[in-house]
Amino acid sequence: MTASSPDPATPPTAASAVRIGIPGGREVTHRDVAANGARFHVAELGDGPLVLLLHGFPQFWWTWRHQLTALADAGFRAVAMDLRGVGGSDRTPRGYDPANLALDITGVVRSLGEPDAALVGHDLGGYLAWTAAVMRPKLVRRLVVSSMPHPRRWRSAMLSDFAQSRAGSYVWGFQRPWIPERRLQADGGALAGELIRDWSGPRPPEEEALEVYRRAICIPSTAHCSIEPYRWMVRSLARPDGIQFNRRMKRPVRVPTLHLHGSLDPVMRTRSAAGSGEYVEAPYRWRLFDGLGHFPHEEDPVAFSSELINWLKDPEPDR
Repeated sequence: MTASSPDPATPPTAASAVRIGIPGGREVTHRDVAANGARFHVAELGDGPLVLLLHGFPQFWWTWRHQLTALADAGFRAVAMDLRGVGGSDRTPRGYDPANLALDITGVVRSLGEPDAALVGHDLGGYLAWTAAVMRPKLVRRLVVSSMPHPRRWRSAMLSDFAQSRAGSYVWGFQRPWIPERRLQADGGALAGELIRDWSGPRPPEEEALEVYRRAICIPSTAHCSIEPYRWMVRSLARPDGIQFNRRMKRPVRVPTLHLHGSLDPVMRTRSAAGSGEYVEAPYRWRLFDGLGHFPHEEDPVAFSSELINWLKDPEPDR
């Protein structure tokens, strides 16, 4: 489903820009669930063991449109949620630190009536999936992370690897007040589409898909809320709360983990992501997609979904 170009004079509503369909005519169920003191929008398809899909920046639940269908067809209950402050979820004035955002995720698992879930996270969603697996391991059956290293690895790379710090320069740019929000929403959200195109490999999402993301980023307050987690990640580096979080993440991940990455990712270098397995005391599998960029699940959805489903169905994933 596509949307018309957003008019800055009439910002889109969450309902019109977010509660949309997916390719192929499959009807997803849109609903709101309460968790961790807020309301979260989810899109659901299929029945079976729960797989909770977590989007990254600058996207929302719709980035998982291909995986929703593939997972449902494979016998899973596939649910893609909008993170706090994005899409159809509540835009709260605070609560964008990773520990609280991870509690949003595990709270949604409970609100969906499930004992646990396989978490699949991309980019920021991957950062939060790592965090949730450490904080609430009993609620995480399996962990799948794409295009994001373990939080301790991310911190180390951004601070000590000049090439990674330069590749992730957008994170430093987000520290300025108000300017990043205005740039994201200018010209009908044009920058959001440009970032997705620039961060992709040779096969970026089609123009119609980029238009969907441009429209969603123009929902009032979305740009600000999308940036707030990155502001915390940088501004807390030397603060007590950030130091405490970093220490907390020393606790190993003790659930089977699949780590996916595109070899051409321009914003998260392969070198930075590789090695995250040192924080996993469980079966860990690293899979590098040759010729893909930062959005492998959209650039080659068939290959990504096949890898994901085969691993989720493997009763004894290799270490």
